[in-house]
Amino acid sequence: MKYNLPNKLTILRVILVPVFMAVLLLGWSRYIALAIFLIACATDFMDGYIARKHNLVTDFGKFMDPLADKLLVTSAMLVFVQWGMLPAWVVMVVIAREFAVSGLRMIAASKGVVMAAGWSGKIKTGATMICIILMLTPLGRKPAFDALCATVILLTTVYSGVEYFIKNGKVLKD
Repeated sequence: MKYNLPNKLTILRVILVPVFMAVLLLGWSRYIALAIFLIACATDFMDGYIARKHNLVTDFGKFMDPLADKLLVTSAMLVFVQWGMLPAWVVMVVIAREFAVSGLRMIAASKGVVMAAGWSGKIKTGATMICIILMLTPLGRKPAFDALCATVILLTTVYSGVEYFIKNGKVLKD
């Protein structure tokens, strides 16, 4: 594995996940957790940008970057479930979509097909991260706002998952 800057940023994001969760679950300031989450989100943007701009894309980065994103987002959503801010079934839909898309990618890879991330997936990730950021502010203590965020997360997740299978489902045919 190459320990280039993008990979180091991805590793930092993975390290920040348990720190972020600990801050939230130990009852420390939501603003500290928010700062950690924002730093982690910034590493997500920076690692991809730097890797592409400077031709530092690695297999490690291709594997770990999306995994780090999923760990970060899922950790926040699980805390929100524990706090009663987000229904568990919404998080299950998000997790099911991630498993389904990852499975589709594995099948495609076994057939030599590379499946690029679509715009709807990027919108889903962005919308989810924005909702998490907002839910960490005082807005996140308002049930109607939390329900709105749950709806945005759910709709963008389902839409991007369906679109992904419509565009790439042909790899499932023998």
